[in-house]
Amino acid sequence: MKMKKYILFFITTFFALKINSQTSTEIIPNPNDSRVITTGVPFLLIASDARAASMGDMGVATSVDTYSQFWNPSKYVFSETKSGFGLSYTPYLSKLVNDISLGNLTYFNRINERSAFAVSLRYFSLGEIEIIQDEFSQALIEKPNELTMDISYSLRLADQFSMGVALRYLRSDLRIQAVDETAKAASSYAVDISAYYQGEEQTYGDVDGRWRAGMIIQNLGPKIKYDESGSETFLPTNLRVGGGFDFLLDQYNKVAVTAEVTKLLVPTPPLYGTFTDYIDNNQNGLFDEGDEQSGNSYTGIVDGQSTDVDFLSGVFQSFSDAPGGFSEELKEFTWALGAEYVYDDSFALRAGYFNESEDKGARKFLALGAGFKFSGTRVDLSYLFSASKVPSPLENTLRFSLTFDFGSNSYLEY
Repeated sequence: MKMKKYILFFITTFFALKINSQTSTEIIPNPNDSRVITTGVPFLLIASDARAASMGDMGVATSVDTYSQFWNPSKYVFSETKSGFGLSYTPYLSKLVNDISLGNLTYFNRINERSAFAVSLRYFSLGEIEIIQDEFSQALIEKPNELTMDISYSLRLADQFSMGVALRYLRSDLRIQAVDETAKAASSYAVDISAYYQGEEQTYGDVDGRWRAGMIIQNLGPKIKYDESGSETFLPTNLRVGGGFDFLLDQYNKVAVTAEVTKLLVPTPPLYGTFTDYIDNNQNGLFDEGDEQSGNSYTGIVDGQSTDVDFLSGVFQSFSDAPGGFSEELKEFTWALGAEYVYDDSFALRAGYFNESEDKGARKFLALGAGFKFSGTRVDLSYLFSASKVPSPLENTLRFSLTFDFGSNSYLEY
């Protein structure tokens, strides 16, 4: 009897292994899958002030100005001006329409030698949308828009180093209430954490100069949800790191060069494919002539990781989840180079270049700009030239910024 039991166990195990070895899965990746990272409220990634725009959309490590609220609020404690107010205007898709634009209002104030605060409002208008139900109905006008309201506080921890934190409220009103009466604006909140270093003036050979460096994690907050039944969307959380050097040629002339890299801290979309179960009759590990399909087909992740995670997990996952491995992770970094010439703090010429991988959005552009200051009022202009095969919505667009300084030279640099 024992021998029969062993034989029966052997036969059962053999057939079980035989069946498993004949059943396999064919995976057909979808070649059309895009792994460009997309987020909610993407207007937060648009440079709204002309100075930063003219240097290739950078500002984390440039010298302080009124619009540092968006780029790095830690810089405010290095301002020689007591306070400032700025407003800027950026036309968007100006080649197609004339009523889509981004506006920015910013106010900052140095509380004392060591601290400062700032408040700002960014408003993105998508213009007017005319909705006509039929030829007998009166046209309905909708004005979708998005906005953010920020407040920041920065503290000087050492003579050359400061840190700051900003709290942001986001509101996105894109759903058309005329079509869906239950439509409501989506909202969320986020924080920024920043740091800034500005060295003392030193002599380097025949030229005096100083180093600058900065970093910021922006838009760190919960996902935004546009409707109860829809899925949640990541905010454009990103990391900016930059550094630069000021060549202080003489009392009146200064040339500043700056470099910056940025990475979205949002999970990369995985590579999806069709999984088909089949019976491998010839046991060659391939689905070919002679094999038969079992009838089970489903879509799943071929490579990469699921993006169905919370925003904090998404931040850590974003550094190692690209299906293409480390080489693809590198493509998710954008970089920019910028230069600024300033004469007597009253006139400035600027230029910059921005680069993004062809596989991750293909944004490439050259920017030029200028600034003029008189009696505490500063006017900045910028103009963008696209260098990519993909047209930029800001191509050939002239942007304006206006700044009013109050209490100039109220503070020393150190």
